[in-house]
Amino acid sequence: MIVIICPGQGSQTPGFLAPWLAEPAMATRLDELSAAAGVDLAAHGTVSDADTIRDTAIAQPLIVAAGILTLEALLDGRRDRVGGIAGHSVGEFTAAAGAGVLSGTDAVRLVAARGAAMAEAAAAAPTGMSAVIGADQDELLTRLDELGLEPANFNGGGQIVVAGELDALERLKSEPPAGARVIPLQVAGAFHTRHMAPAVDRLRNAASNVTASDPSLALWTNRDGSQVSDGATFVDLLVGQVSSPVRWDLTMESFAAQGVTGLIEVAPAGALVGLAKRALRGVPTVAIKTPDDLAAAHDLIDGKS
Repeated sequence: MIVIICPGQGSQTPGFLAPWLAEPAMATRLDELSAAAGVDLAAHGTVSDADTIRDTAIAQPLIVAAGILTLEALLDGRRDRVGGIAGHSVGEFTAAAGAGVLSGTDAVRLVAARGAAMAEAAAAAPTGMSAVIGADQDELLTRLDELGLEPANFNGGGQIVVAGELDALERLKSEPPAGARVIPLQVAGAFHTRHMAPAVDRLRNAASNVTASDPSLALWTNRDGSQVSDGATFVDLLVGQVSSPVRWDLTMESFAAQGVTGLIEVAPAGALVGLAKRALRGVPTVAIKTPDDLAAAHDLIDGKS
């Protein structure tokens, strides 16, 4: 079973869309997605610098649009050979488009509203996120309670991303759990925590204006790693996900339980196949970073690799 995985915020790098836009049809499609998002995605994907594309309101529609471009090239003529799809955090909007729950334009329109709402919520207080690697999970959760921090992403492979106020994150870094490393992340706020609660209502209002269809591919949720067969339910989960933890560890466990035989990560790819190499050892992976990587992905789908 081949599963497609869609990355979240932080996967973008300056200029990463340039190779994709060399193809006129993809450039035209990105113009359509840019109009839906109200953001010049072509400029941000080719010439904007790292600080600019780190802005939540830009990063989120940029990542989802890149994933949609990849999916449309990847799945053309091969949809029936793919076992399922899932996304990490904002990548769930990409997955929703790939599974047919949302149209591509609705997905970027919603994610633009999500990014703007989360950026506004993040500006309310100085908060951030840090990756914690190698900690005992129970010990870490106890330490987070002491500091008023929250687990935001359970990424599997011994990595948990935590979030909250910057001074508390600095205390965690200076006094980490035994054997753990704490790495500050370059993000604008404490995503997937109570600090994002104000963004939930704004996204729910935006989501009320889109039509959701039931998924045409198996689709897993970050909420608990379960498979979701109802489109409206999945959209509700997308809304709530803004202020609740991402359980990518449970999502990967579901892949394993379903007998995954290969993983393909859409652009801007790399982070999720890295996690899979630790948590799903031996499962072949392809990271699609440029159109040149599509051939390897097609070979995996077609059973040639």
